[in-house]
Amino acid sequence: MPKQIWVVRAGRDGMFLDEFLSKSMVAIGWNQIGDLTGVGSREQVSAILMQGYPDYSKGQLAMNTGQVYRFLCEVVEGETVVTYNPDQRIYHVGTVVGPYAFHPEYEIELRHTKAVKWTATIERDRLSASTKNSLGSIATLFCASEAASEELMAVAAAKPASLGPLPSLDDAVPDEEETEILQDTEQRAMEFLQDRLSKLSWDDMQRLVAGLLRAMGYKTRISPAGPDRGKDIVASPDALGFVPPRIVIEVKHRKGAMGAPDVRSFAGGLRNHDNGLYVSTGGFTKEAQYEAERANHPLTLMNSVDLGTAIVENYDLMDLETRTLLPFKKIYWPA
Repeated sequence: MPKQIWVVRAGRDGMFLDEFLSKSMVAIGWNQIGDLTGVGSREQVSAILMQGYPDYSKGQLAMNTGQVYRFLCEVVEGETVVTYNPDQRIYHVGTVVGPYAFHPEYEIELRHTKAVKWTATIERDRLSASTKNSLGSIATLFCASEAASEELMAVAAAKPASLGPLPSLDDAVPDEEETEILQDTEQRAMEFLQDRLSKLSWDDMQRLVAGLLRAMGYKTRISPAGPDRGKDIVASPDALGFVPPRIVIEVKHRKGAMGAPDVRSFAGGLRNHDNGLYVSTGGFTKEAQYEAERANHPLTLMNSVDLGTAIVENYDLMDLETRTLLPFKKIYWPA
């Protein structure tokens, strides 16, 4: 079984790395709590954090309690720790050689400490893409995966010559692991998007769908509150809805899947030359999909995944009002 490795961040962008190395230590923040000597349970840590950080949500309290408790009680003497230097792109590897110590004379972010003997460095370029990805957490403290720990220890123990030369950028080829990481990142982003969609109110969901259609080049009219007879939104190339194609949209924002009777009722309300778009964030049953396929009018069913994909594809064309409903932050991935 590979040795467990703890990753301890030296502050944002490694700002406290020099202190970690010069003082032979690792440290964590949480500067609104004092000396933790003698604290030995999660319950004690949680109570102290609640007092120091009364604005923590329940989730924040649980997450931070876990990190502080692990630093106190699991990152013990003999454990291996790693910290990262983003400027030089190297990992420093060391062994914990002392118990928890509180240093009120240190900088406010460096007062909760463990003594460390730094023993090795690892160039980030020596690691596989999967290990690099697993070490990318923004948490102050976390345990590296078993596979990453095994690779880190193997690379740290090997002589540089045995590892071979670094690959030339001119000879670089697409990395299957990097492709998998990209696909995993995209999948996670889509899952978070689904989470955000589920939290929108019905009114905001209706406005979001209308905004999506405007980004696609249509003019939209949202039905006023009240019985809409299956028309939440009407979209067409012109503002009055005279110019084809005219799209009638029904929006259902709920957890349950829509069934065949729902789709049949919607299709029955379409007029000649109308196209139907039925949006359901709860999805559709198989019977509902069969019903849409045999409808007399062109009818498209859009579940939350379809909606999320369409939003991503058209987000740059959305107006400010629509983007405010679902704010995105763009990131760039090396091609």
